[in-house]
Amino acid sequence: MVIGGRAAAQGLALASAEGIATQQLAHQDFASREAYEAELAGLIDAHDPDWVVLAGFMRVLTPPFVARHLGRMVNIHPSLLPSFPGLETHRRALAAGVKIHGATVHFVSPGLDDGPIIAQAAVPVRPDDDENTLAARVLSAEHRLYPMVVRWLVDGRARLLGDQVKWLPSPDGADPASSPTDDAQLIWCP
Repeated sequence: MVIGGRAAAQGLALASAEGIATQQLAHQDFASREAYEAELAGLIDAHDPDWVVLAGFMRVLTPPFVARHLGRMVNIHPSLLPSFPGLETHRRALAAGVKIHGATVHFVSPGLDDGPIIAQAAVPVRPDDDENTLAARVLSAEHRLYPMVVRWLVDGRARLLGDQVKWLPSPDGADPASSPTDDAQLIWCP
């Protein structure tokens, strides 16, 4: 199932076209964060998913909601966490003068953009970059990184045990970091 906060969310249209159940659920339609999260949890639980995969979900989740899905909820963030959590990551990276920026896939914990890191993709920050060019390069890396990590999770290659990501070897012996990502460098630390 795909749940989107905006009716115009591209993910809802793509999922619907593939015959996947969709639901639009706007937090603005609820009197409280708790009411919204109760409805969201009910929708998720009705489908009994193995994984809860957040993408473009710009809401801070409460600790009880996170605890409900701990160890099976992942997020992608457009920075090399722990650097630049929150919003305006590209602007802040440029202002800090970093030479490498990127994206992080992590298990969700109660902290903002916090939780054990599964994998990261690094992209160079070029001298002529502005927020838009850097954001586009990071987004391209995200579009390669996230599906790859979700595949690892679905295949049982990575799990959260305590506060550590634990890896199992690939059945074919391949290193997951060997997947090409153009000018992005995958950082994989089993």
